[in-house]
Amino acid sequence: MAGARSAVSVWLLYLLLLKATCTSFSGLASLPSIRADLVERHHVLSDQQLNAALAAGRSGPGPLGIYVVCVGYQVAGVPGAVAGLLAAITPAFFIIALLRGVGGAVTGAALQRTIRAIIAAAAGLLAATTIDLAASGITGAFTAFVAAASFVALVFTRVDTLWVMLGAAALGAAHKLITG
Repeated sequence: MAGARSAVSVWLLYLLLLKATCTSFSGLASLPSIRADLVERHHVLSDQQLNAALAAGRSGPGPLGIYVVCVGYQVAGVPGAVAGLLAAITPAFFIIALLRGVGGAVTGAALQRTIRAIIAAAAGLLAATTIDLAASGITGAFTAFVAAASFVALVFTRVDTLWVMLGAAALGAAHKLITG
């Protein structure tokens, strides 16, 4: 996808990632916006690359939304990663200015209702995007089995996410060694 990388400038990439991070609430809530802009609208990223960026960003410690740095890198290399990092941290500066400006004008009850509505909307968008990304990530019976087993382990047990990820990686590596 190297030829497609020139389709968006680093500045536009920053603005698209900033829009996604500013209009989302919690780390992965920006995923639907990023997919819509970079995969569907500008065609500078594939679902597979977005899945890879998401996995790379989530595999390390830190905030959930830091995967936008990996998305930026997938699109435009190191300058794209810098754009992603700036897009991830810029909203914090907006919030500080907003809180200073608004002060006590927003009541606790109104704020709680707004936050609940934003979280509900983000959950719906995230579920829809997850279905699209899963369709590109589940490529056969083996990956469907690993996805189903991971889902069951995460939903019905108290197994930590790290162990599920390591188990899925081990299964994938073993499958690769067996099948070539």
